[in-house]
Amino acid sequence: MLKKILLATDGSEISKKAIKEAVDFAASYGSTIVGLAVAEIFPHVVMPEIGAGYDLNRIENDIQRQSELNAKYIADYAKTVGALCEVHTVKAVQPYEEILRFATQTGCDSIVMASHGRKGLDKLILGSQTQKVLTYSKIPVLVFK
Repeated sequence: MLKKILLATDGSEISKKAIKEAVDFAASYGSTIVGLAVAEIFPHVVMPEIGAGYDLNRIENDIQRQSELNAKYIADYAKTVGALCEVHTVKAVQPYEEILRFATQTGCDSIVMASHGRKGLDKLILGSQTQKVLTYSKIPVLVFK
């Protein structure tokens, strides 16, 4: 039985589907949801072609605010179906590392997340946080596509 489920979200539509399924499951079986939205921050690289028109602090603040909204979506949905839930937002350069760390830190026995199903060059260039979680996780991972 899954008692404590780490539910990671990036706010995408497929992620919202995973949220509904995981939270409905938790409500039905008395499991606790630990919602996590990772604000993906990018290392500051000085590149002349970027120019002075970009306010990196504003961009990071916008990403953080969006992550907070993504976490709130989990909390709001859990409240509507009566599931036990806590939500968190963290910053990370590599979201998969934070997902794995947080699952361990909070004592979760499983991870639920979505996959965009990128293939080919998109997968190579963008990477797959879900694939990395699957590769390095020591607990079961359920992936929604």
